[in-house]
Formats: sequence, structure tokens, C-alpha cells
Amino acid sequence: MQGDIFATKGVEYLIVIAYLVLLVAMVRWLNPRATRSVGTNARRPGTLPALWFALAGGRGYHQGHSWASDEAGDVVTVGLDDFTVRLLGAPDGFDLPAVGSTLRQGERGWQVRGADRALPMLSPVDGTVVAVNDALVAAPGLAAEDPYGRGWLLKVRVPNRRAALRNLLSGDLASAWMQQTAERLRRLSGGGLGVVMPDGGVPVQGFGRALGPEEWETVARECFLTD
Repeated sequence: MQGDIFATKGVEYLIVIAYLVLLVAMVRWLNPRATRSVGTNARRPGTLPALWFALAGGRGYHQGHSWASDEAGDVVTVGLDDFTVRLLGAPDGFDLPAVGSTLRQGERGWQVRGADRALPMLSPVDGTVVAVNDALVAAPGLAAEDPYGRGWLLKVRVPNRRAALRNLLSGDLASAWMQQTAERLRRLSGGGLGVVMPDGGVPVQGFGRALGPEEWETVARECFLTD
């Protein structure tokens, strides 16, 4: 995929943002506590699809399910979100870029291996890799245990922190986007995706391991913006 969906498709970006704003308003009207609940690290089942997947504060989220931390200075931490590890379960390994590599927002940044498959993921920022998480390389399961903390992937020096985070989602928009992801998964599960919720409610961790090749490709294309 060439270029970030936000950065290179201005009109489509505005449409997405407008849709998410309307979705936030609707969620607040239907359930005023819903958008606050999804912003925690707790993985609690809930009646709304938004509660299927957790978000953490202080981060900007890319639509390819990666995130960048909103920190001081010109170095941000990059990782993958709860949806990704819920799909894969504990990853088998990562193919991370080397220190000194250049990342481009919206282009392939790294690859996660799990469920006998490889999932390419898009970088949330432009910048230069200055560190990789050696603890994660040695123990890939850290990403499933703590995707927003000890399971971080990279440290990236960005030319401008504000510019790097400008095209990412945070706060209520991130909550609405994650709810949209949950709704998409629910529609896919009812339209030939197969059984992804064995307990009849919340997707279990590692549900992607039960998907066939075509179902996997559908999820990768629809949710991770892969070609």
C-alpha cells in the first residue's frame, strides 16, 4: 500500500472523520458511559461491541491497528493494539526493522508471525528507528500480555511529534473507530467469516487461529488495510 490512508486521501479522510464524529455522538446518546469504558486497559466483556477491544490513553491510533505514544521530545514508542493480539493470540515472533531503518506512515513497517501466518502491519508514523524491544524479540508473548506497555515494538525518532500524531486517532475518535472495527467483525462473522466467538459473545484471544485462508485474508484486508 502506497502512502497513508489519512495523509494521501484527503477527501476520504474527511469522510472517515465525519463518520466517526457522528458515531461518537450516537454512542454517547445511546450510552453516555460507552466511550469512557473503552478507553481503559481492562479487557472486560460488555454489551456493546466497543468493549470487545481495549484502548489505552496517551496514544494515537492508526487504522491499521498500530499506535504511537504521545510523549515529549522527538522519540515516540510504537506498538500494536489489543485487536491485533486478540486476533493472533500470543504471537510466535516479529520481523522488526533494524535500528537506523526509515519508516513511512501508512507503509509496511514490520511483520507479526502467528497462527502459521504472517501479518504485515503499517507504520503509524514517519521516522527513523532508534531502538527495538529486545525483550519482545526474546519473548513475543509480551505483546499479548501487555500490548500497550511492556509489549511495545519500536522507538522511532520523528521529525515533528505533532505532525507525526496529527493523522492518528485518539480520545473519542479512537473509541468510535474501535467500535466500528468491532461492528465490522460482527458483520463479517455473520456473513461467512466463520465462528469467531465460540462463547457466543466476546471474541476469544487467538480467534484468528481458527480462520481459514480466505477468512484470514478478509480480516487482513478489511481490518489491517493490507493489499
